[in-house]
Amino acid sequence: MRFTPRGTRFFDLLTDAARNLVTAAALLRDLVAADPVDREPLAKRLHEVEHQGDELTHTIMVELNSSFVTPFDREDIQALAGKIDDVLDFMDTAADLAVLYRIEAFPPGTDVLVRVLCRCAELTASSMPGLAKVGELEPYWIEINELENEADRLYRRMLAHLFEPGGDALEVLKTKEVVEQFELAADAFEHVADVVQTIAVKES
Repeated sequence: MRFTPRGTRFFDLLTDAARNLVTAAALLRDLVAADPVDREPLAKRLHEVEHQGDELTHTIMVELNSSFVTPFDREDIQALAGKIDDVLDFMDTAADLAVLYRIEAFPPGTDVLVRVLCRCAELTASSMPGLAKVGELEPYWIEINELENEADRLYRRMLAHLFEPGGDALEVLKTKEVVEQFELAADAFEHVADVVQTIAVKES
């Protein structure tokens, strides 16, 4: 078994970054439920959270470049920080496009898909402190995989609804681009879990 240094700096930073996902997902949930005229402030707040995430990612990279010893492989810390940042980017883009495109109504199932993202965010945030004992995180990446599969199913149903005959072609394309970001966020959560699983394999 490999010796893992017990310094907590990277664990703390990654946990902070993951907690940002919880805040962002809640804002996205509120945005989807809000009237169109009330969405812009929520999108702006989410963008601020995304900016905070960028700053945390930068801090992690600075720490990585200045640390002689790291709790696990440097490329895995870099990958994990980057994948967490990817999730934030997709949620931020979804909110921004919803406002810019003036989406009047999301397709049925959007609220359920966003709840899936909220659950993924909660799981990810609660799991990051466990990186110190990464071998105990198997339930985390198993559930994330199941949630991503559910997100895929929901996304396909949403597309089927959007492409029903009689819809306005431009509105369909704009709405599709927004909901696609939700699905990409779910994929990105799975990519975070994949990195955690890779770390667990290396550390076992």
